[in-house]
Amino acid sequence: MEDEPGTPSTTGRREAEAVLRRRAELGEFLRTRRARLTPEDVGVPRVGRYRRVPGLRREELAQVAGVSVAYYTRLEQGHGRNVSAEVLDAIARALRLTDTEHAHLTHLAKPKRHRRRTQARSQRVRPALRTLLDALEGVPAYVIGRRTDILAWNRMAASLFGDWERIPARERNWARMVFLRPEPRELFAEWDAKAADIVSFLRLEAGCHADDPELAALVGELSVRSDEFRRLWAEHDVKEKGHGVKRLLHPLVGELTLSFETLTLPDDADQHLVTYHAEPDSPSADGLRLLGSWGADAAHVDASAPRPDRG
Repeated sequence: MEDEPGTPSTTGRREAEAVLRRRAELGEFLRTRRARLTPEDVGVPRVGRYRRVPGLRREELAQVAGVSVAYYTRLEQGHGRNVSAEVLDAIARALRLTDTEHAHLTHLAKPKRHRRRTQARSQRVRPALRTLLDALEGVPAYVIGRRTDILAWNRMAASLFGDWERIPARERNWARMVFLRPEPRELFAEWDAKAADIVSFLRLEAGCHADDPELAALVGELSVRSDEFRRLWAEHDVKEKGHGVKRLLHPLVGELTLSFETLTLPDDADQHLVTYHAEPDSPSADGLRLLGSWGADAAHVDASAPRPDRG
């Protein structure tokens, strides 16, 4: 008979599986970061004409970081429980890690104990935040939660990205939509960049929450159903949500160049408010105004219909 969810044996098994996943993630992350560098990048002499592996050898990385080869090898094999912050800092410098990558390395090697999530309870968006979304007229905005779940959005976001209300709640997830649905491939002019951003964020979250079975299930599903996801996941890149520019090809108003900002909510670090805006007096600003005038109908426009003149 199978154990009931939440029983001590089930919990212990999940914790053990999380430890194994984190160890494997630590080793793969270090190996992929090491493969990005050459001896010339870190100022060590190149020994031998032919190299069996791309990037730095373990002994070269250990030399630059100032640790023994045996110590670094154990760490790359996932045995970093007792590694000091100073050693991790030295390895991060040797690998030329970004601040986000450095934090990811620390999460993997020295995970913080945190209160176990109640997996059955879904994330809730505060009523005041929903009111704020509705008040942002002319500004596409939405709230994203754990595992890239889309939790709430305003009318302009529906006009820009599509009517998420018509999508089953389980499918309102950026990762599932980007890799498994055709619409984002047509909407995002640089779909490859959007896809890489999604995977990099999921990698970062997996490093912090290796014990999240729903996240593990999402990654497993996408790995089976999408070759592109599987390839990007194997690269072990990590990236925080932040700000930048996206170029969209909307079926109603054509090309839009929009800046986005990501704001982490102070009372829930797993929720982020994302807004999009255009440069004032730009063609993209005109396009957003046109979308706003269409309202909810913009989400259901026929892509083959003639586009109205912005002028």
